[in-house]
Amino acid sequence: MNKEQAIEEMGRLIKAFPQNMRDAVKIGQKAAAGFRTAPVSNVLISGLGGSGIGGRIISQLVYDSCKVPIRVISDYSIPAFVGPDTLFIASSYSGNTEETLSTLKEAMAREAQISCITSGGELKAIAELKGYNMIEIPGGQPPRTSFGYNAMQLLFILEAYGLIEGGFVRELNAAADLLDEEAGMIHSQAAAIMAKIKGTTPVIYADTWFEGVAMRLRQQINENAKMLCWHHAFPEMNHNELVGWAEEHKDLSVILMRTSEEHPSTAKRMELSKEIMGRYTDKIVELQALGESRIERAYYLIHLGDWLSFYMAVDRDVDPIEIEVIDYFKAELAKG
Repeated sequence: MNKEQAIEEMGRLIKAFPQNMRDAVKIGQKAAAGFRTAPVSNVLISGLGGSGIGGRIISQLVYDSCKVPIRVISDYSIPAFVGPDTLFIASSYSGNTEETLSTLKEAMAREAQISCITSGGELKAIAELKGYNMIEIPGGQPPRTSFGYNAMQLLFILEAYGLIEGGFVRELNAAADLLDEEAGMIHSQAAAIMAKIKGTTPVIYADTWFEGVAMRLRQQINENAKMLCWHHAFPEMNHNELVGWAEEHKDLSVILMRTSEEHPSTAKRMELSKEIMGRYTDKIVELQALGESRIERAYYLIHLGDWLSFYMAVDRDVDPIEIEVIDYFKAELAKG
């Protein structure tokens, strides 16, 4: 696939995101209906990259409604608290992510209750062999573009275990409809933001409970646009990173993710921080989330961010699909 074909294909995959969401609802409902469950006192979600970001985002979206603590891990080992009363969720799009498989094997040894989200690979084979709860999603695309399929499956797993209520299905479908309805505005906004921050390193900020969404945008810019950037969250950044905004930074731009449910004190902090950062860069943009629910607002920002990273890739004339450096890295690791 040449660069022009890769750009066309990435655009097609991002455009398909709302329909992926609708298909994923049907997949999740069907799979979770047959789950075997027992009471749990905590949840551990294991995943990395495009598979792992869903855990961070979903755990933050349900922070005030989930009945037990949720922790997300992106490493080889699991915490000491994991045991028979733990719901361990292994999420790997390929099914072959070595860190996720390592944590899965530890969770199995601790007799945790296990559920899996994957499109195949070793994870699927283990789940089928052991009879674990599993939601199988369509494969054949870059993991980062599978977000519409994989992240929401966490909600179906949590619901099956009685940890959250089921109203999220309506909100997910409403979010998909919103993205289709606002497609034109999302495209124009993404293109305009790209033009404003062109030639700079983006610094992405969100409030604590949308930090996963900010991380998603960082990852998309990394992989699609082949650029470095960073993110931080309010109010924590006011206690450290804000001090770094003490001199001119014409090479930096600021992307502020805003929602209607910001804590009043956090909103005040964002406005004041924006004024301070504005002294040192004239490239500050705000992404205002649309939607009636937290899920709608999160998915709106995610989709807008995906298109922003796409337009940045086009502007930089890079292949948004290739990840040669990661492929090389994995090949070298495999040599032992």
